[in-house]
Amino acid sequence: MPEPEAPSAALTLDSLAERALALVPAGGGRAVLGIAGSPGAGKSTLAAALARHVNDLQGAAAFAAPLPMDGYHLAESTLRGLGRLDRKGAIDTFDGWGFVSLLSRLREETGHTVYAPSFDRRVEEPIAGEHAVEPETRLVIVEGNYLLADVEPWSRVKGLLDEAWFCETPVSERERRLVARHELGGRSHEAAVDWAHNVDGRNALLIEATAARADLVISGQLPALS
Repeated sequence: MPEPEAPSAALTLDSLAERALALVPAGGGRAVLGIAGSPGAGKSTLAAALARHVNDLQGAAAFAAPLPMDGYHLAESTLRGLGRLDRKGAIDTFDGWGFVSLLSRLREETGHTVYAPSFDRRVEEPIAGEHAVEPETRLVIVEGNYLLADVEPWSRVKGLLDEAWFCETPVSERERRLVARHELGGRSHEAAVDWAHNVDGRNALLIEATAARADLVISGQLPALS
């Protein structure tokens, strides 16, 4: 396996958009780009900014669409029954098979709208069918923690992507963002720090080890992407 391209200060939103657009089949069809990274790395921000920029360049509102993996969180009632609620966000607290199925549909079903779930942080639950990928969407930018994990069913994801990028951000910055996110979700400062360090941090150990499987590593600190 070739080494991923290292983070570069030369990367800009323009250069990333150019690279993403090169993945789109010239004769029609749809490309699926994946952006992986640890919690708080900036994946959602990058995916949304990249989709907007591509749409601006193409002069089309739905040419590109960001799509988070977070909608495949298992419901809290399910996690409670499985005894996994206290480590929500771990790899086995997602419906991995459902996410793999979505990626297959995005590649094969281009003649009609494909609906996908979102995740509402206000209630900490997935919301069915909130994301709509329209037939005219030629580039889907999926983002999530475990896109490059090498265990079933996640090991099937990379083969369903045209390219996979990894968003890399220093631990201190990721933890700062996560603490703020958890506080907004209703946790006390102490509980937010504990979750960011002991739950998100434990998951990050697995996720960071998958960066070597990426085609490109992007610094989440790049000014052009903030």
